[in-house]
Amino acid sequence: MRRIVLISLIVGLAAVAFGQDFKLGSKVDDFTLYDTKGKAVQFSSLKGDVTVILFIATQCPISNDYNERMKAIYSDYASKGVKFVAINSNHTEPAEEVEQHRIKNGFQFAVYKDPDNKIADRFAAQFTPEVFVLDKTGTIRYHGYIDDSRKGDVKHPGLRLALDALLAGKEVERPETKAFGCTIKRVKKAT
Repeated sequence: MRRIVLISLIVGLAAVAFGQDFKLGSKVDDFTLYDTKGKAVQFSSLKGDVTVILFIATQCPISNDYNERMKAIYSDYASKGVKFVAINSNHTEPAEEVEQHRIKNGFQFAVYKDPDNKIADRFAAQFTPEVFVLDKTGTIRYHGYIDDSRKGDVKHPGLRLALDALLAGKEVERPETKAFGCTIKRVKKAT
């Protein structure tokens, strides 16, 4: 019990420390990302009636374990109008590497860079992979893992269940799950 309280306290403090703007149930306002060529892209031009924001990495073995599942989810839901915005916030993974990783893995979605981790901070994203699902009003309706099993013995397909609920016009039954993976490699902030 003490451990759960301690973990909850740490996560709460991390959200405060990173200046979390976007929380479960809150609306996400516009922000700027950069494509792998360095061109600024406004989030408002990428979102749809249902939008999945995926924080992913090139070097994280856990994020990479999800590459095929991310492609399958994209394939299953993009045709239903779901938009996918993949973000790489790791300062240790340059845009060139991010684009090569996207090509090598056959991602049909773009992966954007988040210099200085500003967007990861606004979401208080901690891990790769970590997902946020927004409804048509831009409100976060799901936050957490893609599913509950790194190696594929899935018992709770959190992201798929959230997408199915939102596409059916229903509430997400389990709106928050515990994301897991490698930590996002943030730049050192001046204090």
